[in-house]
Amino acid sequence: MHPSLSFESVRIRSLTHALPEEIISSDELEQRLRPVYDRLGLHVGRLELMSGIRERRFWPQGTRPSQVAARAGRAALERAQVAPEQIGCLIHAAVCRDFMEPATASVVHAELGLAPHCQAFDLSNACLGFSNALVIAAGMIESGQIEAALIVAGEDGRPLVEETLAALNSRAETTRDEIKRAYASLTIGSGAAACVLSRCSQADSSGPRLISGVGLSATEHHKLCSGDRKDGQGPLMETDAEALLQAGVELAQATWALFQETTGWSADSVDRFVTHQVGRAHKRALFEALGLEHAKDFTSVEFLGNMGSVSLPVTLALAVEQGFIQGGQRVALQGIGSGLQCQMLALEW
Repeated sequence: MHPSLSFESVRIRSLTHALPEEIISSDELEQRLRPVYDRLGLHVGRLELMSGIRERRFWPQGTRPSQVAARAGRAALERAQVAPEQIGCLIHAAVCRDFMEPATASVVHAELGLAPHCQAFDLSNACLGFSNALVIAAGMIESGQIEAALIVAGEDGRPLVEETLAALNSRAETTRDEIKRAYASLTIGSGAAACVLSRCSQADSSGPRLISGVGLSATEHHKLCSGDRKDGQGPLMETDAEALLQAGVELAQATWALFQETTGWSADSVDRFVTHQVGRAHKRALFEALGLEHAKDFTSVEFLGNMGSVSLPVTLALAVEQGFIQGGQRVALQGIGSGLQCQMLALEW
């Protein structure tokens, strides 16, 4: 049996995002690698050329994921006009956390003044955390366990980018292959997102409806992208970008087939697509493999980079704000995360 979930009574009451003010261009990052580039005969501009990412944003030094997650969460509660005591479950779904223990969700729970009966926990699954959390919370609502849920995520890409630059510059023998395997780390940006889900009746038509979610795994590829803290310092990540792209697209093809089987939707009947934002080459390969129209896609990667778990919800929020997604449209959300995992969600806006 394939993993798929369908929902009859779950709606998105609000979707909010928060973005840092500090903008860092790809050229600025590469200028900091100038000694390495000069020695290897590389030219500034390669990062944007390969990824399509012109710039990304960073929070101020010392910003905790809980701070920005709580900011987005507070805005989501206000927009949804949902009182804190109505929330039955809070999930912090980012890669970044304040600390290993306790859960960052505990900090957000306290900051927002949520009720004691509201469960709070972290859910981390690389770039898929937010979409995973939506499905889990929707299942809790659909089954009658809770009436409403708040999903939040705060991602801070600065430590990974700074540690990557420091590591590449620290070794006189840094090779082209090491630069190549580090490029994905330099595409990372920062941001925060939040979403309120709640139960609705048949007579209640306010807010987009979450219809279903499907997911597949290909964990034999879990070594293609891995990150950890090295020698007690900041985080570092190594990525075989080409192999990851190929394996990810193959997994997406299988997941897309399951999505169509589950929803009855097709590439023609979906009005808008929103994907996890990785890079230009990834989007092009994905859409060509799945037979999707580029005109139906909204992108943010060029000016926000890869924001981890918040890329998908922030891009969705921007698409709605700019009128790209409107009422009555069918929207498909598609995400691929290292591991490998793939999840696709069906929404009626």
